[in-house]
Amino acid sequence: MRNYQSVVVSIKDLPSDIIIQMTELYLDNYEGTTEAVFRCDLAAKDQAIALYSGGELVGFTTLRVFSANHNGIPIRIVYSGDTIVDRQHWGQQELAFAWIARIGEIKAQAPDVPLYWFLLVKGHRTFKYLSVFGKSFHPHWQIDRSDLKPLADQLAHASFGHDYNPVSGVVEFSASRGHLKPFIAEPTEEELAKEATRFFLRKNPGYRQGHELVCLCELESANMKPLTARIFNRALRSAAAA
Repeated sequence: MRNYQSVVVSIKDLPSDIIIQMTELYLDNYEGTTEAVFRCDLAAKDQAIALYSGGELVGFTTLRVFSANHNGIPIRIVYSGDTIVDRQHWGQQELAFAWIARIGEIKAQAPDVPLYWFLLVKGHRTFKYLSVFGKSFHPHWQIDRSDLKPLADQLAHASFGHDYNPVSGVVEFSASRGHLKPFIAEPTEEELAKEATRFFLRKNPGYRQGHELVCLCELESANMKPLTARIFNRALRSAAAA
């Protein structure tokens, strides 16, 4: 069993050597992109959750939290950036658990304000994490959450303008700004047997060219799977009591 540790770090406080390591991980997993593209996206985020094993950076995820208004109601958004784990460390749960705990802490900052997860998905493996965390989300292969589509459209239009196609629900860049390398992007036969994988491939047929499926999930304990809800609520209570 490997020993993993995760650390939440403000983007402005990231040491230069860690940014270099993050960039290397990114370029190991993506093509059709550059170091400059990655650094620009990183600078637009608030925080990173860094994953370490034996003192070595083996993965990370980034996020930005912002306020918005939808139908006259104030809301808050957690916007996920790149999430990358070195292939040798696939299957670990530390990064996911750290992300859930951080969401609980964010919810504690404004417990009465609705909180949503805004996620753009380039690959089927990332898409499956929605069903690990949440009971329902948009789009879903079985559950109709079309009530979330107007907000998803609003956020995607504000962020990507005419590159967003509201009919398909996909950000369709004319030229790739980064797409997964084939060893990650292409599903195995076992993965193709899963309905969620087939649904993602239907919804985002241009994923090989860097098209991104716009997804939205309510970040409330009532919409979370039992394990996710326990981690979320524990972090929420701890942050509220601090």
